Amino acid sequence: QVHLVESGGGLVQPGGSLRLSCAGSGLFLPHFAIGWFRQAPGKEREVVSSISSHTGGTLYADSVKGRFTISRDNDKETADLQMNSLQPEDTGVYYCAARWGPPSKQAHEYNYWGQGTQITVSS
Repeated sequence: QVHLVESGGGLVQPGGSLRLSCAGSGLFLPHFAIGWFRQAPGKEREVVSSISSHTGGTLYADSVKGRFTISRDNDKETADLQMNSLQPEDTGVYYCAARWGPPSKQAHEYNYWGQGTQITVSS
């Protein structure tokens, strides 16, 4: 039961860029926020970024602010995460998620999730 599907993951060198895309159906609606989360082995899932349904309001983890940019297209029902200046500590499984409500940093508030896509940053 995958409600959202991520694409664009892979291996990238430090300092490189990568763009992730998330596609879904029936979730890019008014009041539905889209979030990106990541999880490294042995660590808790943490928010990367989140965006509101129509106002363009966003939030970012301090660790990615200025390097990552989130966007969404409600007509196409897609959301992207542009990642620049990637570093090894950005390595992990990245998930796209959706919730009915405003952007949130808390993973448990999102009840629709993609399967995740692996991002590995190394030389």
